[in-house]
Amino acid sequence: MDKLLKACDTAITQCLGLKKDETLLVIGDEPSRKIAYTFFEAGKNRAKEVILVEIVPREIHGEEPPLAVTHIMKNINVVIAPTSKSISHTRARMEASLSGARIATLPGVTEEILLRGMLADYKKIAVRTQKLAVILSKAKKARIETENGTNVSFNLGNRGAHADTGIIQKPGSFSNLPAGEAYIAPLEGDTKGVIVFDGSFAGIGALSEPIKIEIKEGYVSNISGSKEAEELRKILEKAGKSGRNVAELGMGTNEKAEISGNILEDEKVMGTLHVAFGDNSTIGGLIESSIHLDGVIKSPTFFLDDIKIMEKGRLLNI
Repeated sequence: MDKLLKACDTAITQCLGLKKDETLLVIGDEPSRKIAYTFFEAGKNRAKEVILVEIVPREIHGEEPPLAVTHIMKNINVVIAPTSKSISHTRARMEASLSGARIATLPGVTEEILLRGMLADYKKIAVRTQKLAVILSKAKKARIETENGTNVSFNLGNRGAHADTGIIQKPGSFSNLPAGEAYIAPLEGDTKGVIVFDGSFAGIGALSEPIKIEIKEGYVSNISGSKEAEELRKILEKAGKSGRNVAELGMGTNEKAEISGNILEDEKVMGTLHVAFGDNSTIGGLIESSIHLDGVIKSPTFFLDDIKIMEKGRLLNI
């Protein structure tokens, strides 16, 4: 078994726990065709039925898949989606989860990321991630500071956090692969301050220069920086007001992940935080949007209820 096929088999068996009497749907598109087909080949030896669907590549992260695919997703045991754009934050994914499907999304995954990511110890990642999700769930407020100018505060209210552990074996469970993040939807309209993104940004890639975003009353009010900042401004303007919503606050928990310019991996990097804009309706929020875009912050200092839990990217007593 070659390395890529073995990595796909590991994802299907160890992470998703696919059984012989179950059905599997693989959703791919042209950029991810080789990886999707390899998942299909791995699944043929593991499931009762395997369906491989190639969709037209979506334009942006968070765009809905075709209705026919949505229907299949709600009537199958396991879904694995190595697509070039994320379907994680779509109604299709949420409805399939509610129907009991176990789902792994791998937006923009490359062979290198898949091979590197599947070397991680997901039992350890699960313990760490679940612990941080509990801490996030108990907190009422959060604050991020960095040496290059980030100073932003969030109201977390009574919302529960989510643990993206990579262990996707209960009906309705969902995770990215590679996995490793604890995340929460802050209360709408109550995030304020400045975030300087210096890692990467979904839809853009690794950042050559930082992007500075000013936030007022839970929405992006100003974006400044180089041409990458201008590119992001155009994306958010196209999505309208909902695209400027502060949608997610998350913590990376995967020690094997590296900043690669691919947000699938970058938001999982241990010692980073990420903030997303756009849709949060699929993670406990109230805003529906055509986009969900994450940006990564390196070496942050992080406070929950004024208690420092991370200093310059190093977790404290966790």
